Amino acid sequence: MNLKEMVKLADDMVFAKTGKHLNDLQEKILRGTWQHEDYNDIAKDVNLSEARVREVGMELWQSLSQELGEKVSKSNFRSAMERLEVSIYSNVAQEESVQINSVNICGEPRHTPNIPNSHPPNQETSNTKQPQTSHQDLSEMPELGDFYDRTLELQTLTTWILQQHSRLIALTGRLGIGKTTLAVQLVQQIKDEFEYVIWCSIDASHTLDEFQHKLIQFFYNSEKQDSSRTNQKRLPLIKYLQKHRCFVVLDDVHNLFSSGELAGKYKPEYEEYRSLFKQIEKLSHQSCFMLIGWEQPREVTQFKNQNTPIRTLQLKGLDIAAAREILRDCGLEESDNTEALIHRYEGNPLWLKNVANLIQELGIGVTELLLDDTILLPEDLKDVLHEQFDRTSELEKQVLSLLAGENQPVNLAKLLEKAQISSSDLLNALQSLSRRCSIEKQESLYTLPPVLRQYIKGL
Repeated sequence: MNLKEMVKLADDMVFAKTGKHLNDLQEKILRGTWQHEDYNDIAKDVNLSEARVREVGMELWQSLSQELGEKVSKSNFRSAMERLEVSIYSNVAQEESVQINSVNICGEPRHTPNIPNSHPPNQETSNTKQPQTSHQDLSEMPELGDFYDRTLELQTLTTWILQQHSRLIALTGRLGIGKTTLAVQLVQQIKDEFEYVIWCSIDASHTLDEFQHKLIQFFYNSEKQDSSRTNQKRLPLIKYLQKHRCFVVLDDVHNLFSSGELAGKYKPEYEEYRSLFKQIEKLSHQSCFMLIGWEQPREVTQFKNQNTPIRTLQLKGLDIAAAREILRDCGLEESDNTEALIHRYEGNPLWLKNVANLIQELGIGVTELLLDDTILLPEDLKDVLHEQFDRTSELEKQVLSLLAGENQPVNLAKLLEKAQISSSDLLNALQSLSRRCSIEKQESLYTLPPVLRQYIKGL
């Protein structure tokens, strides 16, 4: 099948499904995919964002999947079309025209309604289930809900996963910053690029043995569906990650770590996860794990070298335009002071929603609120801050109290002078607080976010 024939056949199938022919962007995506170009290359060619091209691509693969009767993605599109070509021409001698659903391959008028499978039945295939190319268990993944623009972050994660083949990615940031929401959007966009996709939320029941058993059972059951062999054996987890292209998301990974300790110290019952994460990093495989949480394993957050298969993305607040959408959705009228309010609450989606709801209930205006540098702390916001503050060690609490008493950023020497603790303990505390995204560093100076400073002062 040449390029022109592929486009014609795909156009027929899309028209059969949607009643519309391929548009220019869809055709560009098909041609680029056929020629082994990635989404980034296609996006540059059409002068659009990679996210937009990927979104249109996903819709296209979905339409083709329904017409072909098998899962189609960017990674298997060419092989799926080539299988279709073989199926068509192997039966052309038996039929005057071969039709797939509502697609007329040979140009004759359609006479037979709705043939359910793209591969016409024959002696070998009529009783054989078409193998699935993608298996997904997203039962624990939250619904997307409201999603505010994170184009740059999505592009970064997509590049790390699909182009640089990172094995372990830590997605971190303060509570309420939108980590899980971003990850859900990412999974929706790239899930069809993998053979296996699974989302797991870490809670008190997820010991390493239970977690590994769950994943292995998922892989084992999926392989049995794709194979006529009845004597399939369960493999160690790493063997499945090497054998297949898998994307595994672990949400709420902070539940693995002890409260009252420096960041990233495993609870005794979860200590074995350290070996799993090291194995994922060190051993050669073609899969990716994403860890989501406002506290991450120490062995993950230490890696910043671009030559390693580990990446860390610390999520910051939304930009002004996206944050304004939140305030509008909460019923706040836009004013000249809206931007100042967003800066005060650092573009944190949850913080902004909490304060916007309080403003609405009190019937005050944003201008009123900003007159005396007031920082409102609704009870819901206090609960969020308390959850994170309560997990810190006594050493960290001491440093946070010191920083809360400073209106300007302070250097290490001043902190040492006031803290009256060893330089080693102070540095460990600062490192831990940085990993928790609780402090901000400006060159060699340290400070607290205004919201957190206000909270600690009120303790």
